[in-house]
Amino acid sequence: MILISKYLVPKGYTGLTIYPFVFLKHQKLKEDMTLINHERIHLRQQLELLIFPFYIIYVTEFLIRLLQYKGWKRAYRNISFERECYLNENNLGYLKTRKLWTFITYFKANEF
Repeated sequence: MILISKYLVPKGYTGLTIYPFVFLKHQKLKEDMTLINHERIHLRQQLELLIFPFYIIYVTEFLIRLLQYKGWKRAYRNISFERECYLNENNLGYLKTRKLWTFITYFKANEF
C-alpha cells in the first residue's frame, strides 16, 4: 500500500518502506516506476527476512558501513539491501526473476 507523507519520509529521501507500506514524500512520485520498483524490492527483502530481522540487519550493516566509509551517504548506498535496489530499480521485471535472498550476494559487492 502506497501512502503519501512528507513528514514520515526523512529529509533528502523520496520514499521509505516499512512493511507493508511504502511512504512517498509527494503524490507525484506515485508515477515514478523506478522509485516504486526500488521500494517493492525492499518489500520483498523485508518479507524474506520475516520483517523485523530485516531492520536489525539493515541498521547493523549501516553502522558497519558508516565506520567503513566515514560518510552517511556512502554508508547508506553501500548497504547490501540498497545495492540490490539501486542496481535493479530500472529493471521493472526484476522481481519476477529474482531469486530468494538475492541481497546476500551484495554484501561483498564492490563499493557503489
